[in-house]
Amino acid sequence: MIEKSQQFNTISNLIQEAKQRAYHAINQELVNLYWQVGEYVSQQLAEKAWGKSVVKELSEFINRSEPNIVGFSPQNIWRMKQFYETYKDYPKLATLWREISWSHHRLILPCKTHNEREFYMRLAVKERWSSRELERQIDSSYFERVMLGNVKLSTLPKDLPQSITDSFKDIYVVELLNLPEQHSEKELKKSIAQNISKFLLEFGRDFAFMGEEYPIQVGNQDFSIDLVFYNRSLNCMVAIELKIEKFKPEHLGQLNFYLEALDRDIRKPHENPSIGILLCKGKDDTVVEYALSRSLSPTLVADYHTKLPDKKLLQAKWEEILANLEDKNI
Repeated sequence: MIEKSQQFNTISNLIQEAKQRAYHAINQELVNLYWQVGEYVSQQLAEKAWGKSVVKELSEFINRSEPNIVGFSPQNIWRMKQFYETYKDYPKLATLWREISWSHHRLILPCKTHNEREFYMRLAVKERWSSRELERQIDSSYFERVMLGNVKLSTLPKDLPQSITDSFKDIYVVELLNLPEQHSEKELKKSIAQNISKFLLEFGRDFAFMGEEYPIQVGNQDFSIDLVFYNRSLNCMVAIELKIEKFKPEHLGQLNFYLEALDRDIRKPHENPSIGILLCKGKDDTVVEYALSRSLSPTLVADYHTKLPDKKLLQAKWEEILANLEDKNI
């Protein structure tokens, strides 16, 4: 017989689910309202029916006539106008921008390009980021790091699933682990294992943690992989080796050996080939390119930073790559 506490918990869960649905519905209505207000203000200003001072007057009028409603300061009304003008020419995104809160939009709107804004909207929905988590990702240049990582994916074998795009980064930021600048590989592994939820914020919710010092046996010898994850979208294991030094070509031999062992002895028939990530404290991209050119295993080499990277430097690096790609297409 089911205990009363379990029965009561069932009712409590139903209440929480209903509250979430209600919150989601209220959020959609609020964002729709802000869109409509932004559209109206934009049109009035474009037709010169209003001057800029009218927005302040509108704010004061709403505060007098609707004293219980917040969010209609002059600054926020201007932001509603910006919101409408930013997405009005992209009707296909209408369903998407309704899925996130106004707090999310306030963080995404200042992004430099439409591609970057769409990127953060899609990930905020997919990963169910709170506004605080989204702010962290934007501050850590998540978009630029993923785009730079996508460029490196061209070195991987072609039989991998196409969905691998946007799954990995050129730089991983682990500032949430609060590691000192000088640390050992053992301290890094231990900190990740003890703070796996924070680490997964950087990797994504599609990654499931399989284990630290993951054991494998080859012949009569025992080995262990620093970290092993499973990616549900890619349907494959992901082996991560950690190096607190700058990348060296010989690091790849160890990781390729582990990937071969995983695929021969652990991988199931329906799963894709395992992917390796070598996280180093720095790398020379040219050395990495040479080292990977003969590698048969799907392996990525990435930096890890214990502090937030310089966003302007990463933006400049990504813009330089875009310019080079455009030149090659001419």
